[in-house]
Amino acid sequence: DVQFTHLSKLVLGGGSNVLFTGDFDGLIILNKICGTSTVRETDDLVFVHAGAGENWHQFVLKTISMGLGGLENLSLIPGCVGAAPIQNIGAYGIEIKNTFHSLEAVSMEEGKLRTFSKDECRFGYRDSIFKQEEKGKYIITGVTFALSKKPLLHLDYGAIKQELTVKNIVHPTIQDVSNAVISIRQSKLPDPKVIGNAGSFFKNPEVKNEKAEELRMQFPEIVSFPFTDTTSKLAAGWMIEKCGWKGKRIGNVGMHEKQALVLVNYGGATGNELINHARMVQTSVNEKFGVTLEMEVNIIS
Repeated sequence: DVQFTHLSKLVLGGGSNVLFTGDFDGLIILNKICGTSTVRETDDLVFVHAGAGENWHQFVLKTISMGLGGLENLSLIPGCVGAAPIQNIGAYGIEIKNTFHSLEAVSMEEGKLRTFSKDECRFGYRDSIFKQEEKGKYIITGVTFALSKKPLLHLDYGAIKQELTVKNIVHPTIQDVSNAVISIRQSKLPDPKVIGNAGSFFKNPEVKNEKAEELRMQFPEIVSFPFTDTTSKLAAGWMIEKCGWKGKRIGNVGMHEKQALVLVNYGGATGNELINHARMVQTSVNEKFGVTLEMEVNIIS
């Protein structure tokens, strides 16, 4: 509509990974495009399309009910389907890029529909082209995933194996894995409906292997894992906890008592209070470990 042409625009789905530090001076577009369908099949794969406004967790559960594997480790992540590729969401050893096929998006400048392939999305760790040079330029309308008829389960990350053992499950299905992930997340992460949070607030930092080895010499118990041939990932939550922030509350803001990576609003805190707390955590970690934590949440100021 011509009356909105001059306004700044912000597209929201579930709004679960956004922190406002003030009122947004422009037009907020709520994406409610829903619907799912099977696009095509091969001997091994089923290509499933979902509208960008579909609830992510409900979509995951639907693919599981269809007997299709690939998204089960991503159960109970808040938000909508359209936001998933923007963030390249991931959990328990799996990222969206593992099953992503393509997406459709409308250019906000020209109003034209464009299809983005996997390569064109340029997925990175909690990153994509839509957080870089194409940020704010497109409205994602739908996403297609290539899901497996013969699922290869990923059980080695986090506490999935332990959770399955507790439930006496020896030969797990994709439903079992999803249930395990849901149970783990519910035990460790605060429900945003109960206490305000945006999930993991910081990314796990990527450092050169030499830096990781230096830190292991100084802190033998540090949590790290190989990422590329030349880099390692460090567990941001572990470092935040070792700096004394886990469960520490200042006013109405704090890092959660069960997961130091989650910044929570206990009620009444402003966006600026949350950001200031996050910056104090960043400074503390940098001073102790010489590592800079990058915020994962989208800050709208």
